[in-house]
Amino acid sequence: MNVLFVVNQLRDCTTEIPGATVVSAREYLTDAAYGESQPARVINLCRTDRYQGRGYYVSLLAEAQGHHPLPEVKTLGDLQAAQPDTLFTGVPADLIERALAGVKGDTHTLDSYLGRDPLRRNDALCQRLFGIVRVPLLRASFAREGGRWKISGVQSLSAGDIPVEHRAFFAEAAADYLAGRKAPRCGRDTTGDRPRFGILYNEDEPEPPSNRAALDKFIETARALGMAAQFIRRDEIERVSSLDALFIRDTTNVNHYTYQFARRAATDGVIVIDDPESILRCTNKVYLNALFSRHRVPVPRTMMVHRENAAQVIPSLSLPCILKLPDGAFSLGVAKIESEESLFECLDEFFAKSDMVIAQEWLPTDFDWRVAIYDRRPLFVCKYFMAPGHWQVVKREKGRKFEGTTSTMAVGEAPEIVVKTALRAANLIGDGLYGVDLKQANNQCYVMEINDNPNIDAGNEDSVLGDALYREIVGVMLRRVNARNGGH
Repeated sequence: MNVLFVVNQLRDCTTEIPGATVVSAREYLTDAAYGESQPARVINLCRTDRYQGRGYYVSLLAEAQGHHPLPEVKTLGDLQAAQPDTLFTGVPADLIERALAGVKGDTHTLDSYLGRDPLRRNDALCQRLFGIVRVPLLRASFAREGGRWKISGVQSLSAGDIPVEHRAFFAEAAADYLAGRKAPRCGRDTTGDRPRFGILYNEDEPEPPSNRAALDKFIETARALGMAAQFIRRDEIERVSSLDALFIRDTTNVNHYTYQFARRAATDGVIVIDDPESILRCTNKVYLNALFSRHRVPVPRTMMVHRENAAQVIPSLSLPCILKLPDGAFSLGVAKIESEESLFECLDEFFAKSDMVIAQEWLPTDFDWRVAIYDRRPLFVCKYFMAPGHWQVVKREKGRKFEGTTSTMAVGEAPEIVVKTALRAANLIGDGLYGVDLKQANNQCYVMEINDNPNIDAGNEDSVLGDALYREIVGVMLRRVNARNGGH
């Protein structure tokens, strides 16, 4: 298996690492050779402190290409959002006290290179930190409070932060790591008479994935199935650990509290829809494009655009074409480009938010297909028609919004190629609840995107299955709770 150490600049890592190849982030992200389906491990030593920065995309595309990155994207999200005291709850206080017993003053920093202390003093503590937060280069800060040491801060480092005098040590630590050191895993074992079911819902969300009538149906269904059901508010994340199952019915994103709820649930062993991996994968179109390309899922002609290849968009895709921000949703962060001038104006705007942008050929259709997939099975199919006089399902004008109509049908009524293509795409993500958007054009069926948080509104998406739709969704979560608890 190839091992790739990816750095911002090759000059950041001048020491040879036995059994590995050092490549720049630009090479890894743009050279098609690295996107081929060959086994690989990626050790990401880039700067990763910026969401949708180049280092972020190294881990994201590595996951899409099956390259087993370190760190994973969900770890980067944890570092940016979690408090150090909650992130490192698994570090014994006595281990910290022993490691820092000889430190003078009330503050201290400790660097960890793949679980090793470059000063060769506190390998045990570094190994514990690395076992919890799988980041290759980590700096932990400590502060003495009331005579006891506590972790006060944590940040990821890049290869460029390694002092010259520590580079040989890093190469040694990397060789040790590649020899097979493994990280501990954590889990949760719960028991209880009535499984506790929570729905995360924000009543102030302007475009929620479920209307109030649907939410009430979910609560009623959970109670009918013998679960203790309740709503959870955005400021009640501490309640997650007391649940058996959490259903997120709020607009999800990585830099958002919904992702923190999903991560907390997964960490505590709570069954959660949407799970954090699905949120990460579905909310980034760069990831989806790489995944679809790897598995030959049919998509419109697509190009990943960065500043160096922007001039190739029009020659490659012609005009008009579509530009998309990687994490755009609800028809936001999507632009139809009809001139060279508007292309570069839009790219300047999008590059201020993301180092990579998606460009696609324009496929005009009267409607988009939406296939709902759950537990690796199709649930229902919708036609989402374009807003009147517009090229998207939603048209926005100065505080106003116009939507096209929706037509829901049973799975058996939809074209077989639409359902099969959607199922094939969604199963690459996981076994959660997904809405796969597709277009039919030029006698072909193309996947446009996969939504981890598909709309289920009473009177709309439930118009064919009715109450059976709610029983199916809650029932699968209940079966997973029972399986986790050793039941049937």
